Amino acid sequence: MRGITDHLTIGERIAWYRRRRGMSQEVLAGLVGRTTDWLSKVENDRIELDRLSVIKNLAVALDVSLGDLLAEPSLLDWTPDSGDRTVPALRAAITDYRQLAPIAVLVEAHEPPPLHELRRDIADVWQAYQNSRYGLVIRRLPPLLAEAHHAVASCTGDDRARAEGLLGQAYHAAATILVKIGETDLAWVAAERGLTYAHNSADKVVISSLLRSVTHALVANGRFDAASQLTADAAGLLRDELADPTPELLSVYGTQLLSGAMAAARADDRATTRAYLDQAEEAARRLGGDANHVWTAFGPTNVAIHRVATAIELGDIQVAIDLGPALDTSALPIERRARHGIAVAQAYSMWNRTDEALDAILQAERLAPEQIRQHYLSRQLVLRWMRRQKGKPSRRLVDLARRLHLA
Repeated sequence: MRGITDHLTIGERIAWYRRRRGMSQEVLAGLVGRTTDWLSKVENDRIELDRLSVIKNLAVALDVSLGDLLAEPSLLDWTPDSGDRTVPALRAAITDYRQLAPIAVLVEAHEPPPLHELRRDIADVWQAYQNSRYGLVIRRLPPLLAEAHHAVASCTGDDRARAEGLLGQAYHAAATILVKIGETDLAWVAAERGLTYAHNSADKVVISSLLRSVTHALVANGRFDAASQLTADAAGLLRDELADPTPELLSVYGTQLLSGAMAAARADDRATTRAYLDQAEEAARRLGGDANHVWTAFGPTNVAIHRVATAIELGDIQVAIDLGPALDTSALPIERRARHGIAVAQAYSMWNRTDEALDAILQAERLAPEQIRQHYLSRQLVLRWMRRQKGKPSRRLVDLARRLHLA
């Protein structure tokens, strides 16, 4: 149904699915513990739905996925630099029967790549992701996964353990990009499969990285409580190593805490959100500054970014406004900078400061056009601003809507 609802706001999409289910406003409002008047205002865009926890409850009541209400677009609609159907290629790579029976890979005619080359190729994919080059990431992953599987099947002893760790990292990259483009079910498969190979590697940094990937997949599928609990479990796994951690381990640990904080915020758990953020801040202090070990972009600035994001999720807009716009993210990867720009735009929009919100989105778009085009929130913000206009929308808003295929 995505094609039918892509150009609707979240409120209009809720009304569309409610009518399709033959459900009255009174019934749906009762299912989510709200009043009929509240739901009417939501469906008419007089109340903004900016918290995923509320949207998730509506999705459950309507028996649709979170992605259906968010209407995340598919990369099939916009893959830059190529006409290839890249998402189906990645889906095929992840669900290939040969990956369920690795012995089949031994029939490959060519030699597997040396592990140092495979490690370099995985780093290149992560670099592309952090540069918000999503189309390139999607195109590179199918052959990379095949090569990594080939390496695992061909290696023995310690080399096999290292190869399995690299394969786990490749699946982590796949799960991360799939969450970004709204393919949440497939992201879960990739994260789960990657965790299996990570455990086989016995490398705690790799295992912890994949646990973070599973956390993201749980959040993307609306399982906020489970994601928050997994963060506590993952922290316990590293407890013995945290007395004298490497920068890599400390960065992975801190990033897991940030993921848990977002999950707890979306579950409306203020105490756990605060606890995870405080622990992440302590990890950042121990790290000594912003860094990018194991592609985490972890450090004090990323902790501050998550304080803004969790404040928005919890409805603390004053906190987000006080912290967000003044935060200097220039030293972080493009993906983190652009995502923070979306959060700042969201906070301004919730304060009805549309001009400043539009400025923030346009600045983020200059950094990462693919990311802004893909993210459900930037699309919903632009749709909302277009609907709010009493007169003719500004040229820059109309042009942005066209670039996002919303006008």
